Amino acid sequence: MYQSLTFLHSLFRWLVLISLIYAVFRAAKGYFNRATFSKADNLTRHWTATIAHIQLFIGITFYFHSPVIRYFLNNFSTARKSSDMLFFGMIHSTLMLFSIVLITIGSALAKRKPTDNGKFKTMLVWYAIALIVIFIVIPWPFSPFANRPYFR
Repeated sequence: MYQSLTFLHSLFRWLVLISLIYAVFRAAKGYFNRATFSKADNLTRHWTATIAHIQLFIGITFYFHSPVIRYFLNNFSTARKSSDMLFFGMIHSTLMLFSIVLITIGSALAKRKPTDNGKFKTMLVWYAIALIVIFIVIPWPFSPFANRPYFR
């Protein structure tokens, strides 16, 4: 199960990034062109949040099945001194959860805005902030915090 979760979590990382980048692009284009918030824009908003929630579910399941996290939780005083352990035990999980909260709030607020430009602006701001946080906390192969390959 652990290997399957590792693969799924790695795969969905790309789906989250692609959907967020696309949603931010559509929101920026719509906002600056003062476009009408179309059904396609609404579907982009909705599916971006849905994909992020699926990744959250996979991530939480992965978190509690991970031997790294199990060690971190059982040996906190020792494990927190390791930057790799601290990153995966606290930083990555906390900031990713925060990003999903940003996406969820942004999606809900955009859905309820009365004007098209307000919908685009709300989606742009909330999704862009979430995207920046996600880019920072992904364990890229070149990350100074902790690194993993592009696909596992």
